Amino acid sequence: MKFQIMTEILFILLSKRKVSARELAQRFGVSVRSIYRYIDEMTVSGIPIDVARGASGGIYISDAYKLPKGFMTREEYARAIEAMLTLNEQLNDPALDSAIAKLSAQIKAERLDLTLSGNILVDSGTWGDENKFSAKLTLFERAIRERDELEIDYVSREGEHTHRTILPHLLVFKQNIWYVYAYCNTRKAFRLFKLGRMRTVSLTGRTFERIPFDRDEIPLNFWHTEESAINALFSVSPAALSYAEEWLGMENVYERNGKYFAEATLPDDETLIGKILSAGAGFKVLAPAELAIRVKDAAARLAAQYEDN
Repeated sequence: MKFQIMTEILFILLSKRKVSARELAQRFGVSVRSIYRYIDEMTVSGIPIDVARGASGGIYISDAYKLPKGFMTREEYARAIEAMLTLNEQLNDPALDSAIAKLSAQIKAERLDLTLSGNILVDSGTWGDENKFSAKLTLFERAIRERDELEIDYVSREGEHTHRTILPHLLVFKQNIWYVYAYCNTRKAFRLFKLGRMRTVSLTGRTFERIPFDRDEIPLNFWHTEESAINALFSVSPAALSYAEEWLGMENVYERNGKYFAEATLPDDETLIGKILSAGAGFKVLAPAELAIRVKDAAARLAAQYEDN
């Protein structure tokens, strides 16, 4: 009973921001002393509640306070809102209207494209995507949670288009790229799909039962094979030093005889040449020679596009 009252007090404060102890005592049929005891326990638990004495005083909560992420699941939020809507049909209470609006806003605030957890901030959007990628990521998060089957139009690295249905189980963030670990109904096996290679994604309207899997089975080093990885050595000018440190990691950049070098094993995919060219003239491939030739040829093709006709 006590914790139910404390929870209701929290929602009242979120709605009204300030209320008197006597009003709360009358509402819940307890003493004013009990209300203050509940408030003390809520304050100790980390909720920023304060008490102001005097004629214009009362119990209030900080305007900046919001329910913490994970306070309730999305389903619990939805059920609470449904219950409040049903109750408000009879009471038509403005306080309930406000509480419903705040709970609805809380659900919308818990978006995946900007996630703050402890000391880590993850912005999952891509540059200039106008929230399109974020919406796609949110759809996958929901599909995993609700066990919704998805239909995707997927474009492979080689440009092959495939149309397939998948059962999403886990989102994976690797090398600054988002993937989904899903069971592919076409291949009859789990696969990692790059979200950025999905032209379209839609719900099929069907749900599925989760398929047990061991997280150790997820191929997090999926690019790290002799066929798709390359050991590269670069010379780095002072002007390109920051770029090298951010891309390859400071631990892979070193100084020798007053010159800077970088060495790393990299995925030899369609983005590699572009990332090397992005560093500009101060970033040069020393090895392997085959990679240096590819960069040189790409730079020549790029320059040819800007030659006067």
